[in-house]
This record gives sequence, structure tokens and C-alpha cells, in this order.
Amino acid sequence: MLSFLQIIILVFGFLRLLTDEILRSRNISHITSLSKSLPDQVKGVMNDQEWTECSSYTLEKSRMSRVEDMCSFILLSSVLVFALPWYFSEWTQGASVSPWVCSLFASAFLLLIQVPDLFFDWFRQFGVEQKYGFNQSTKQLWITDKIKGFLIGFPFLFVLIGFLDWLFRLLSSIFPSFWWILAFCAFFSVQLLIFILWPKLILPLFNKLTPLDDGELKDRLMKLATQTGFHAKSIEVIDGSKRSTHSNAYFTGFGKFRRIVLFDTLVEQMSIDELEAIVAHEIGHYRLGHIPKRLIISFLVGLGGFAFIDYLSKSEWFYDGLSLPTESMGSLAPLIVIISLYSGGFTFWISPISNIFSRKHEYEADKFAAISTGKSTFLSSALRKLYKKNKNFPLPDKWLSFFHHSHPSLMEREHALKDLKL
Repeated sequence: MLSFLQIIILVFGFLRLLTDEILRSRNISHITSLSKSLPDQVKGVMNDQEWTECSSYTLEKSRMSRVEDMCSFILLSSVLVFALPWYFSEWTQGASVSPWVCSLFASAFLLLIQVPDLFFDWFRQFGVEQKYGFNQSTKQLWITDKIKGFLIGFPFLFVLIGFLDWLFRLLSSIFPSFWWILAFCAFFSVQLLIFILWPKLILPLFNKLTPLDDGELKDRLMKLATQTGFHAKSIEVIDGSKRSTHSNAYFTGFGKFRRIVLFDTLVEQMSIDELEAIVAHEIGHYRLGHIPKRLIISFLVGLGGFAFIDYLSKSEWFYDGLSLPTESMGSLAPLIVIISLYSGGFTFWISPISNIFSRKHEYEADKFAAISTGKSTFLSSALRKLYKKNKNFPLPDKWLSFFHHSHPSLMEREHALKDLKL
């Protein structure tokens, strides 16, 4: 018989699934009705054939996500009711067991749960993406990527969970009232370190980064960086084309590790003026303080999360409600597993708030790019190309966008750019 806590978790998970399905169905109906003929707003962005392909691509991804979400809900529900109680009862984890042993079992459990995702990822890559001309990866490369991901991900997850469990046991015995503050500060510091080291140590294991060739493009971008106070150490090109024809640009790192990264597909698709506008947009995120703001929000949310972890770690009713042995209260590892798997059903409802701030930042970065380059037309034409090349649907349903989209639509961004007085 299900406990009250299990019912609550399942209800929130189901409500998330139901809400997503309602939003998805609205969007599918919306796209289907618009796909019959090219809307006036899209004329000049796509032709009739491109519009049909874009609509079909978006619909196919939506239908696949429907199956994926449903399978995920069934799997996580089964895990909650059957697998979790059995696993943590069979291999008891508590204060009497080493934090590293607890971490080993917790990490193995989390990775095992992700195995079904491999099937969806394979079909997405060699089914949907290949069908619409985006896939550039070979099956051998895909398998190699997954093996590399496991060889990096499992040790990292093992060390991270073991480190947090060790901190929990050490600090909670010395500072029982506020151990979670110190533990989160240490955890957040590790996150920042990974953010800095990722492009230098991990990314090169998957992709090749090369300095942008000398020439007008590099001169223009370096001049732009200097004029806007970005002072990038380098501009690098990443070989994204070996896996996909999708394109993007971003900057990464802090201080002297800061660098601008362009996808090679982006360099091929855009003019120099358009690339300058895109880079100006990315620099805008930095110059307008969006990254520190997001880090501060992430810090506060994470701190609140650790406070909640502290509360749950002392709540015997929580473990009883999940049919877990109370001995597990001596270790943080089982709690990390539970939160990792089931917090989404609760945090889903505040995701629109995060998206509101994210969209605001995108508008601000667009404005910065237009002012920095002296024109809004180049950024607008670059966005149009990105939507066209990536087959992004430019007229999504408003409620789906509200819940899920961190960026404004193409039409919303163009409208805001036209309102600027330069």
C-alpha cells in the first residue's frame, strides 16, 4: 500500500506530466493550424518549403517528447514504489557505512536510472535529427561519446556525493544547526571551479577548439571585445559540425580564462557583420552582469535547497514514508538520490519565474548588441538565419513559451529591436 508521502510525490509528478501534455497538445494544434500556409509574419524568414519542414520538425520533436515524458513518469513511479525501498534496504547506507561506499551505491543507482535515456538519445540523433539533415555524428562517435561521458561522469558523481556525505557527517557533528551553510559553500565553490576548468580540461576530450584564423573577422571581433570592455584572451572555433549542423556561440570562463567560442557551423553560415552582432549579444550578457546575477540567484536557491536537505535529513517520517530504513538517516547519499529524481515535480511550477528573468536578459543583451554595433539589422538578420538553419519554430504557443522557453521568440525579439532608437 502506498504511503501518503509516496502519493504526494506521484501526484506532483503526474500533475507535471499532465500540464506538459496540455501545453504540448496546445502547441501541436497551434503549429498544425499554422503549417497549412506560410504566415505573413514569417515571410522573408522562410519560404513555403522551409516553413513546412520547420513545422514538421517541431511537431516530430514534440511527439517524441510526449513518449519520453510518459516513459520517464512510469519509470520514476516504479522506482519510487519498488526499486528505492528494495535497493536501500538491501544495501543499507548509514553512519556505520563509509561515505564513499554509500556514494558508490548512490552513484550506481543514479546512472542505472539513466540507461533508458540512451535509447531516446539514439533515436533522436539517428532518427529525428538525421531525417531533417542535422546529424553529422557517426554511430561509432556516438558510442565513444557515451563511453567518455560515463568514464568522466561516474567518477565525478562518486566523488561529489562522497564529498558531500563526508562533509555532512563531519560538520553536522560539530555544527548541527548550520552545517548545511558550510557544506553548500563548499559545494558551490566546487561548481565554480568546474565552470572555470571545464573548457580547458573536459571540453577538449569531446571537441577540438582552434584559434580563429587571422583576418577581418578576428580583427573586428577583437576590436569589438576591446571597445565593449570584454578583453577576451582569445576567440576560438569549436568543431560542432562533426556532430550536428546546429550552430551557436557563447563565452566561457572567468578572468584570464575568459574566451569567446564560435561554432564552426556558425562561422560558415553568417556574414562578418552578423557574427559581430552575435558576439556583441554574448558580450552583453557579461557586461550587463547577467552571469553574476544568475550565480547569485543560483546561490540563494541552492542555499535554500540545502536548508531543506537539512530538515529532511532529521525527519524520520520522510524515510518511513518512502519505506527506507531509518539507518539511512546517517548518510546524505540516499537523500541526494531522492532529491535528484523527484524534485523536478515540485520545482517545475516555479520554472516560469526563471524563464521570465532569462527572457528579460535576452532582450537586454539584444539591445546591448544593437547599440555596440550601431545597428539592429545585423542582429535581426543573424537571428533569422539561426531560426531558418536550425528549423526553430518562430511562432510558438504563448503558454508553452511561458512555461518552457528561456528565450523570446524571433518575432518578439525583432519587435523589441525595431522599437530601439539608435
